[in-house]
Amino acid sequence: MDCQLDFIDYHDTGYFSSLITAYLNDASPLRPFYQYSPVDIDFDRIITDRTAFPVDRSLLVRELQQQYAELDVPDAVKDNIRRLEHNDTFTVCTAHQPNIFTGYLYFIYKIVQAIRLAEQLKERYPGRYFVPVYYMGSEDNDLEELNVIRLEGQTLRWETDQQGAVGRMRTEGLEPLIAAAEQRIGINEHTAEIVDLLREAYLGQPDIQSATRYLVNALFGRYGLVVVVADTPGFKQAIRKVLEEELFSHSSYPVVQDTIGRLSAHYHAQAHPREINLFYLRDQLRERIVKEDGHWQVLHTDIRFTREALMAELDTHPERFSPNVILRGILQESILPDVAFIGGGGEIAYWLELKSLFEHHGVFYPLLLLRNSVLWVDEKSQQGLEKLGLPARALFRDTEALIADFVKKHTRHDLTLKTEYDELERLYAALKEKSRNIDPTLAASVGAAAKKALCGIGKIEHKLLRAEKKKFEWQIALIRKIKAGLFPGNSLQERTDNFLPYYAIYGSVFVDMLYESLDPLSRKLTIIRPGEDGI
Repeated sequence: MDCQLDFIDYHDTGYFSSLITAYLNDASPLRPFYQYSPVDIDFDRIITDRTAFPVDRSLLVRELQQQYAELDVPDAVKDNIRRLEHNDTFTVCTAHQPNIFTGYLYFIYKIVQAIRLAEQLKERYPGRYFVPVYYMGSEDNDLEELNVIRLEGQTLRWETDQQGAVGRMRTEGLEPLIAAAEQRIGINEHTAEIVDLLREAYLGQPDIQSATRYLVNALFGRYGLVVVVADTPGFKQAIRKVLEEELFSHSSYPVVQDTIGRLSAHYHAQAHPREINLFYLRDQLRERIVKEDGHWQVLHTDIRFTREALMAELDTHPERFSPNVILRGILQESILPDVAFIGGGGEIAYWLELKSLFEHHGVFYPLLLLRNSVLWVDEKSQQGLEKLGLPARALFRDTEALIADFVKKHTRHDLTLKTEYDELERLYAALKEKSRNIDPTLAASVGAAAKKALCGIGKIEHKLLRAEKKKFEWQIALIRKIKAGLFPGNSLQERTDNFLPYYAIYGSVFVDMLYESLDPLSRKLTIIRPGEDGI
């Protein structure tokens, strides 16, 4: 495994919001909205604070052992689940919905980051233990987001008429999608291996959450990663008081709205609370609960509860109450002994709205870490960059600006007209002064003429650049090709591409390379490119 690493500040990429770059710099306007600095991270304090918020470890271990009962579980996972019984064991958590075939590349990156941070903390604190956790957002019902993957520039979609929580959906009808994926990734050394794994996961398991757990276990189980599915009666019972308060007192709304009001003085809010931040969850159904005319109504259904009936439903079936984005983290942190949560930019943004809500419910608010972002430069792109003499980090610039600067750097001619600009400005400044002495009203006319002349110089400069570009046709074409390949749709690669083509080429070594390359506490985007001997 021979690869080289480069880094670029998130701010310099142009792909991250001002809120996220401010958070990464521990900017003072944001400090009231999180508990622990992402810059000067004090894990001693975090671990001490975490111990003051006990979780039901017996429940956690029991539920996990039941969830893993039908799987071939690596010893590393079994050991980590058993360790969770002990008070000196903590978790490092990342979360994501069960996208088909894992969805986007960053799904892989955030899991590897959790694994790496857990390993680092184990080395730093030999008297304690840290378990990496993937918390599956299996109750998400946004099928339009979760049923697509992008492979080699083509979007593949799982067509199904199932409704409700995606994690509960049956895996029937996924064979054509697997066949289409196999065709798109082509013949590579590990294609058969990964396609067989997809078939085992999605055709051999009954539902999407089971298939996702199977796939993630196969990819990361050797590292001890534990997958948690919170869609169980036991886990929902752990936040029984929170669910009751949400249904009958609607306490989340004013608490989060107050935070948003303060946060919005500096940044836009990512998520907005509702009066009741719960869905009603059954097979083929996940719909919002609203209060109307003294009753609780499940939208788009004829399901309606009185206060007494709703309380009975909550007592009997807590699993039927599904938190939305405002309360999802409350459930997660109530059942896991987390010290750190790893999330994407959008996740960090809405977690910054929730600190007061965590305090209200007496739930631990963990260290928030932005997930690692990666640009994976393939060998052909690297060869092209070497021909051009460009570093990979240059590709984060606007394409046209990059091309213009490339041409200006490599042309034998001076394509800038700065001298001419300066001469014109001096000339018209003198004319303006002279005309003002004769007739002050002429100054405006001279100013208009100066503006027109300077605009004309700009047009000439543009024409010179355009003419010179014709001499660099192959270089410009190559820049565009590399940029389009590594930034599909002018977006970050990790937000569009799937991991399957990478695994088909490198096999499990793909995960190993990420494990060795990523720094879980880095506040820079990582560029992975081939070494002298290739990857």
